[in-house]
Amino acid sequence: MAGCGTIVNKSRSNKQLGFVPFDDNHIQYEGRIEHKTDAAYLYWPGSTVRIKFNGTAIKVLLKDFNGQNYFNVIIDGVVVKKIRIDSVKKMYLLADSLEPGVHTIALFKRTQINKDYNRGYTKFFGFQIVGDGFVLSAPARKKRKMEFYGNSITCGHAIEDTTGTDSGQSFFENNYLSYAAITARNFKAQYYCIAESGIGLMAGFRKEIMPEIYNRTNPFDSLSSWNFDIYTPDVVVVNLLQNDEAVFKQPQSDAFKRRFGNRMPAEQQIVRSYQAFIQKIRSHYPKAYIICVLGNMNITQAGSPWPGYVNRAVADMNDRKVLTHFFPYKGAPKHPLIKDHELMAASLTDFIRANIKWQ
Repeated sequence: MAGCGTIVNKSRSNKQLGFVPFDDNHIQYEGRIEHKTDAAYLYWPGSTVRIKFNGTAIKVLLKDFNGQNYFNVIIDGVVVKKIRIDSVKKMYLLADSLEPGVHTIALFKRTQINKDYNRGYTKFFGFQIVGDGFVLSAPARKKRKMEFYGNSITCGHAIEDTTGTDSGQSFFENNYLSYAAITARNFKAQYYCIAESGIGLMAGFRKEIMPEIYNRTNPFDSLSSWNFDIYTPDVVVVNLLQNDEAVFKQPQSDAFKRRFGNRMPAEQQIVRSYQAFIQKIRSHYPKAYIICVLGNMNITQAGSPWPGYVNRAVADMNDRKVLTHFFPYKGAPKHPLIKDHELMAASLTDFIRANIKWQ
């Protein structure tokens, strides 16, 4: 298995024409991505594949788990279109009739992997440079590094659904416009996103909770262990507990009983569980800043006890590099839309600039 920071085992001349396979070191990866013998497997939202080439046209060879994943096509830093990936292995035209010269193409995974949605991974096999173009060395890596752990808010669930239905369809999801991805771009940072709709820290609307999957490369596979040495973020942002809050309001639900039976957890149990997860993150990243955020859904509305639980957990840790920042309740039900995420990103960006000094 290889990850984003791993040196892959093939190199080609920058004058090599034609197909550039997934394991060619001219291709750059960002995110928890697994290299197998046949392809690179793109699991998490925000997973990105990037190539720099001299030419006017380029294609990509992909195959999806079941045809529910969408990607943004980014040419020279500008999103030009989104594409849905079929469950049949095939080529997709990313760009043609470009101005002759050097271009950078990126594929950004808009959509999450989620077992309960029956939405999975996408296989990336390689790029096909069309005509007489040729591949160039991969772009320089961004120096700053960020990582986000979250639920549907961080995924960008329903972010583009303006119908008011708050649809969970993959068509409306766009992690690229989430507060998390925007914040990473604001700092010109590498971006890793470990997020699933419905997931909780103690309980949620998924069979598994974040402490059970946070250390996996493939969240479907309990034996798929991520090597935390591959990528060491400067800043980690954790935005969880929204689904815990919802489950706690439904003590008769299967989601509640599966984790707690008939007994409501005490406040101290909530505090200690949150603290334990943050300490797990700290064990992997001893020097990172960790920002514990909530919102902007009803978990931060007036009278909610959940910000208090997080504040207590962080205070008890006595770790000067573990901080809290809460997004105000947006004042309406359903998931945040693009404008809401933009406000969250601005808030988090300002907080980081005011509190964190990094290179």
